[in-house]
Amino acid sequence: MHRKLLRLVASAAMLMAAELPVAAHHSFSAEFDSSKPVTLEGKVVEFEWVNPHSWLVIDVPKPDGAVERWRLEGGSPSVLLRLGWNRNSLPTGTKIKVTAFQAKDAAFRGSTRSIEFPDGRKLSLGSSSEEKN
Repeated sequence: MHRKLLRLVASAAMLMAAELPVAAHHSFSAEFDSSKPVTLEGKVVEFEWVNPHSWLVIDVPKPDGAVERWRLEGGSPSVLLRLGWNRNSLPTGTKIKVTAFQAKDAAFRGSTRSIEFPDGRKLSLGSSSEEKN
Protein backbone atom coordinates (compact mmCIF):
# COMPACT_ATOMS: atom_id res chain seq x y z
CA MET A 1 0.00 0.00 0.00
CA HIS A 2 2.83 2.40 0.93
CA ARG A 3 4.62 1.73 -2.39
CA LYS A 4 1.47 2.37 -4.42
CA LEU A 5 0.95 5.71 -2.68
CA LEU A 6 4.58 6.68 -3.24
CA ARG A 7 4.32 5.83 -6.95
CA LEU A 8 1.09 7.75 -7.26
CA VAL A 9 2.59 10.85 -5.62
CA ALA A 10 5.76 10.62 -7.75
CA SER A 11 3.71 10.24 -10.94
CA ALA A 12 1.53 13.21 -10.03
CA ALA A 13 4.59 15.33 -9.32
CA MET A 14 6.13 14.48 -12.71
CA LEU A 15 2.91 15.32 -14.52
CA MET A 16 2.62 18.65 -12.72
CA ALA A 17 6.26 19.49 -13.47
CA ALA A 18 5.67 18.78 -17.16
CA GLU A 19 2.94 21.45 -17.20
CA LEU A 20 5.17 24.21 -15.79
CA PRO A 21 6.71 26.67 -18.26
CA VAL A 22 10.47 26.40 -18.64
CA ALA A 23 12.62 29.53 -18.87
CA ALA A 24 15.03 28.66 -21.66
CA HIS A 25 18.50 30.10 -21.75
CA HIS A 26 19.27 31.88 -24.99
CA SER A 27 22.30 33.11 -26.88
CA PHE A 28 23.01 36.82 -27.28
CA SER A 29 22.37 36.74 -31.04
CA ALA A 30 19.00 35.01 -30.62
CA GLU A 31 17.50 38.02 -28.87
CA PHE A 32 19.79 41.06 -29.24
CA ASP A 33 21.24 42.91 -32.22
CA SER A 34 24.94 43.84 -32.09
CA SER A 35 24.27 46.41 -34.85
CA LYS A 36 21.86 48.31 -32.54
CA PRO A 37 24.00 49.83 -29.77
CA VAL A 38 22.18 52.24 -27.46
CA THR A 39 23.37 54.61 -24.76
CA LEU A 40 20.78 55.28 -22.07
CA GLU A 41 20.88 57.72 -19.16
CA GLY A 42 18.38 57.34 -16.39
CA LYS A 43 17.58 56.25 -12.87
CA VAL A 44 17.48 52.74 -11.48
CA VAL A 45 13.95 51.49 -10.83
CA GLU A 46 14.87 47.93 -9.89
CA PHE A 47 17.82 45.54 -9.94
CA GLU A 48 16.56 41.96 -10.22
CA TRP A 49 19.13 39.52 -8.85
CA VAL A 50 17.80 36.35 -10.56
CA ASN A 51 19.01 33.38 -12.62
CA PRO A 52 19.84 32.79 -15.39
CA HIS A 53 20.36 36.55 -15.97
CA SER A 54 20.07 39.59 -13.74
CA TRP A 55 17.81 42.39 -14.96
CA LEU A 56 18.30 46.10 -14.48
CA VAL A 57 15.20 48.26 -14.92
CA ILE A 58 15.76 51.98 -15.55
CA ASP A 59 13.57 54.96 -16.41
CA VAL A 60 15.05 57.02 -19.25
CA PRO A 61 13.62 60.55 -19.62
CA LYS A 62 13.23 61.77 -23.21
CA PRO A 63 13.53 65.42 -24.38
CA ASP A 64 9.73 65.65 -24.84
CA GLY A 65 9.15 64.73 -21.17
CA ALA A 66 8.13 61.13 -21.86
CA VAL A 67 9.82 58.37 -19.91
CA GLU A 68 10.89 55.05 -21.41
CA ARG A 69 11.21 52.11 -19.03
CA TRP A 70 14.06 49.86 -20.19
CA ARG A 71 14.80 46.28 -19.04
CA LEU A 72 18.49 45.50 -19.39
CA GLU A 73 19.90 42.00 -19.11
CA GLY A 74 23.10 41.34 -17.18
CA GLY A 75 25.06 38.33 -16.04
CA SER A 76 23.93 35.74 -13.55
CA PRO A 77 24.25 36.42 -9.82
CA SER A 78 27.30 34.12 -9.64
CA VAL A 79 29.04 36.12 -12.39
CA LEU A 80 28.11 39.39 -10.67
CA LEU A 81 29.49 38.16 -7.34
CA ARG A 82 32.82 37.36 -9.03
CA LEU A 83 32.83 40.90 -10.46
CA GLY A 84 32.32 42.41 -7.00
CA TRP A 85 28.58 43.11 -7.17
CA ASN A 86 25.96 42.35 -4.55
CA ARG A 87 22.17 42.70 -4.41
CA ASN A 88 22.49 46.29 -3.18
CA SER A 89 25.02 47.56 -5.72
CA LEU A 90 22.41 49.51 -7.70
CA PRO A 91 19.91 51.05 -5.29
CA THR A 92 16.66 52.52 -6.59
CA GLY A 93 17.13 56.11 -7.74
CA THR A 94 20.82 55.77 -8.69
CA LYS A 95 21.62 57.82 -11.80
CA ILE A 96 23.55 55.81 -14.38
CA LYS A 97 24.54 55.72 -18.03
CA VAL A 98 24.23 52.33 -19.69
CA THR A 99 25.63 51.15 -22.99
CA ALA A 100 23.76 48.15 -24.36
CA PHE A 101 22.58 46.36 -27.47
CA GLN A 102 18.86 46.66 -28.16
CA ALA A 103 16.55 43.69 -28.59
CA LYS A 104 15.91 42.59 -32.16
CA ASP A 105 12.19 43.36 -31.80
CA ALA A 106 13.08 47.03 -30.99
CA ALA A 107 11.41 46.79 -27.57
CA PHE A 108 12.81 48.82 -24.68
CA ARG A 109 15.01 45.87 -23.74
CA GLY A 110 18.72 45.33 -24.14
CA SER A 111 21.83 43.40 -23.22
CA THR A 112 24.07 45.54 -21.03
CA ARG A 113 27.64 46.21 -22.10
CA SER A 114 28.70 48.64 -19.34
CA ILE A 115 27.39 50.95 -16.66
CA GLU A 116 28.86 54.36 -15.86
CA PHE A 117 28.17 56.33 -12.70
CA PRO A 118 28.11 60.17 -12.48
CA ASP A 119 31.59 60.09 -10.86
CA GLY A 120 33.00 58.37 -13.98
CA ARG A 121 33.32 54.85 -12.52
CA LYS A 122 32.52 52.15 -15.07
CA LEU A 123 31.42 48.65 -14.17
CA SER A 124 30.61 45.53 -16.13
CA LEU A 125 27.29 43.82 -15.53
CA GLY A 126 28.78 40.53 -16.76
CA SER A 127 26.47 40.26 -19.76
CA SER A 128 27.08 38.06 -22.79
CA SER A 129 27.06 41.25 -24.91
CA GLU A 130 30.57 41.98 -23.68
CA GLU A 131 31.82 39.29 -26.04
CA LYS A 132 30.41 41.22 -29.02
CA ASN A 133 32.19 43.98 -30.98
